[in-house]
Amino acid sequence: MTSWDFAPTHVVPRAGLPAWEGPDTSRPTVPLDPLLPVQLLERRGDWAQVLCVNGWSAWVDGRLLVSVPADPPAAGQPAARTADPRPLLARAEEALGRYRRAAGELADGSLDGETFRLRTRGLKVGMVVDGESVWLYDAEHERWVHCDGRRLSTLAASAEPAVQPGRAPAAPAAPGAAGPADLTRVTGA
Repeated sequence: MTSWDFAPTHVVPRAGLPAWEGPDTSRPTVPLDPLLPVQLLERRGDWAQVLCVNGWSAWVDGRLLVSVPADPPAAGQPAARTADPRPLLARAEEALGRYRRAAGELADGSLDGETFRLRTRGLKVGMVVDGESVWLYDAEHERWVHCDGRRLSTLAASAEPAVQPGRAPAAPAAPGAAGPADLTRVTGA
């Protein structure tokens, strides 16, 4: 691939990004430089295979890649959808409500300490609201996200990238080969 054929889809975060030879944390390689433009080739769960302008490819935690904005939709076309914050806000509200109810029952004596621990085990919620901005902990994906009221952006992930539950990492498919339906393959035009 020549540099004029390269169409970046993402940029590495400002802190740089650890990289691996394959979707497996036991095979580390050279980390990617901060703000390096990359092209997303494939996703497997949290993993993303990226291509650099020099032709080198690596696997990274795809949750941490920063998307390069796409061109605006053509006139008369519907606006592209972004990650809707409402489902995550509802999950945070439900988790906080579960904790509040259990804490209330513990405080009024209708619940013992062991039952309280059992009811709240595995419950994770985090939220900071500051005017129009909110930072939410997405326990399902083990990451912090920022919301400006319209869309979510991943800020930090607390777990290593993972392949979808119950699936072992597979060897990368040959370019142009059809893969399993749950894999997303994105290439530049």
